[in-house]
Amino acid sequence: MPRASKQKHGLGRGFESLIPTQLLEEEFDPTSEQDEKISELRVIRLEDITPNPHQPRRHFDPVALDELTVSIKQHGVMQPIVVTRKPKGGYELVAGERRWRASKMAGQTDIPAIVRTFSDQQKLGLAVIENLQREDLNPLEIATAYLKLHQQFNMTYDEIGRHVGGKAISTISNSMRMLSLPEPAKKALIAGDISEGHARQILAIKEPEVQQELLDLIVKHGWSVRKAEQFVVGYKEGAKSSKTAKAKTKTESPATKALGKRLGTMVSIKNMAKGGRLVIEFKSDDDLNRITRMLLG
Repeated sequence: MPRASKQKHGLGRGFESLIPTQLLEEEFDPTSEQDEKISELRVIRLEDITPNPHQPRRHFDPVALDELTVSIKQHGVMQPIVVTRKPKGGYELVAGERRWRASKMAGQTDIPAIVRTFSDQQKLGLAVIENLQREDLNPLEIATAYLKLHQQFNMTYDEIGRHVGGKAISTISNSMRMLSLPEPAKKALIAGDISEGHARQILAIKEPEVQQELLDLIVKHGWSVRKAEQFVVGYKEGAKSSKTAKAKTKTESPATKALGKRLGTMVSIKNMAKGGRLVIEFKSDDDLNRITRMLLG
């Protein structure tokens, strides 16, 4: 089944919270083959759709709905709603009621929709959950499965967590953040060149060119997550300066070299979010006593 375009449209400030900007990518969808067999992507008339009477969400913030209406007038509906066929004709809304309401307010006559039968919708939901129990899924496949449950099955992060073994809401949301990585970082994550901890540090930076710089440094020099974090802290503290960021990752300076030479041991810097630590190495208790005498003498 064709998915929504991977292209990210430029949205006005605030619109990212109104329209899903994380779009399902078939490449990372562990249930894409099953979905292909049972789903149909169609453009259907708004008047043929009725809301789900069992939808627990009954209140829709009018201000947010108005803003979404304006965005749909400008950009269209970027993420299809999900509907099931009704026995006597027409469709029942499964996911995307806010988009459906805003489209009507925007004067639209139709809307893109993923169409499934009720039984197929249930089976696919179970298949997505079952796939999340597998041990061979990469981080982006796991994140995509979470996103699919959230967007196409109206499941909250809390509900997802309970269905997949009691995972915390923060675990679900942090996993889904991986889908916002730039493409080179996604490839590095799948290849095992970076970890999810590295990926979170890359996401802490918003400028694409600096994200790429950090990725290159991690891969080229085998940086730890801690070292990547130091880069991010230095970048933000230095008015978004890469030079300051790199300086924050250094473990030695002329001063530490001079001190190490005087003490006859390795002396290094461990930068932290605020300040840092001076690390003086020793080989044994006798060596520690020798260094202490030198420092106190």
